[in-house]
Amino acid sequence: MPQLWPVSFPGSLLSGMTEPTHYTPDLDEVVQAIAAGSHCTLASVSSRHRPHVATVIYQAIGATLYVNTSRDSRKARNVADNPHVAVSIPIYRLPVEAPPSTVQFQGRADILAFDDPDIVPLLEAERLPNITSHGELDYPDGCFLRITPGKRLTTYGLGMSLEQLMSDPLHAGGSVELPAEGAGSPR
Repeated sequence: MPQLWPVSFPGSLLSGMTEPTHYTPDLDEVVQAIAAGSHCTLASVSSRHRPHVATVIYQAIGATLYVNTSRDSRKARNVADNPHVAVSIPIYRLPVEAPPSTVQFQGRADILAFDDPDIVPLLEAERLPNITSHGELDYPDGCFLRITPGKRLTTYGLGMSLEQLMSDPLHAGGSVELPAEGAGSPR
């Protein structure tokens, strides 16, 4: 059987590598990319320290995400035990051959009832269509998760052209800081 590791590379392949470039995309570009999306992966941890990751549909209001789920779902149970979560949002750009860009962050999730004073105005103004237009509000054990990002949004591939991303995917990482007064606040 051939040896798979360690791998040796021709000198020319890695000789031009430099320290990772840190891109700082525009905050509005990142928030718009989040708003344009509809699904993400949500990571949570149980009281027994068991991690769980789920793909969820979200509605963004500013950089804050809202998710509809059941109160007895693993997501909601984990958030009830530990509100610290992580999120990864794929940002698809054409052509398909390019790796997807992403926005990731750590934050806090809160469980909100359908009649919560923070939710009612959003429902009345129809600002949550991605997570309320499939009969979600008809479930008696339903709830919302409000996911508020921390201070920093980490990015991959945002703030650079597709040509740059495709030719140098190893140096596509970046981050943007949320303003202190607006970190995670719906705007």
